[in-house]
Amino acid sequence: MAAPASVNVKSLQGKWAMNKTLSDAFDPVLALQGIGWLTRKALGAATVTQHLKHHTAEDGTSAQIDIDQLVSGGLKGSSEKRTLDWQWRGHSDWLFGTLKGRSRYSTLAAVLEEAKGKGVTEEDAKYLTEGWLKETEEEGAIESFVENEGNKWTGWQIWGFAEIGGERKFVRRVVVRKTDKNEAQRVRLVYDYAGELA
Repeated sequence: MAAPASVNVKSLQGKWAMNKTLSDAFDPVLALQGIGWLTRKALGAATVTQHLKHHTAEDGTSAQIDIDQLVSGGLKGSSEKRTLDWQWRGHSDWLFGTLKGRSRYSTLAAVLEEAKGKGVTEEDAKYLTEGWLKETEEEGAIESFVENEGNKWTGWQIWGFAEIGGERKFVRRVVVRKTDKNEAQRVRLVYDYAGELA
């Protein structure tokens, strides 16, 4: 289902189901992150739905997105809180282990400008900032960066809206890169709007 006009990067609240047909294959990303074959196959067969609660953080000034990820097939989901203030915070879950991350509102132009002249970082930024609707280009996006020191990878994401198959869809463009090797995976994840939170 297309994203309703009332939903944007400043108001993402709702249920979002990953559309596997429209999304790029995620298995190579999980493999790069050190996720075992059996877990990858189970996740590949499952339906992943995210419940996003978009609200003001405890500091009273920053936006926060609480993510409850639900996975079909008896797999355990995960929960995460992302405060959009670009401060590093720790997180740990059963799938990715211990990592740290930070998130913020940004613009595609700012992402490109900060990466200018930085080799593969600039190449990654070009991938992350292409293919968006005008609203994401003009009104901004959500930028997220995570680092897993133990498994030696980073993940850089831009969240926004794109036209996919003639419909407005919530999209995450993702680059996962090994920090000890010159290996990376770039994927586009497309989400269908699955309704309001209860």
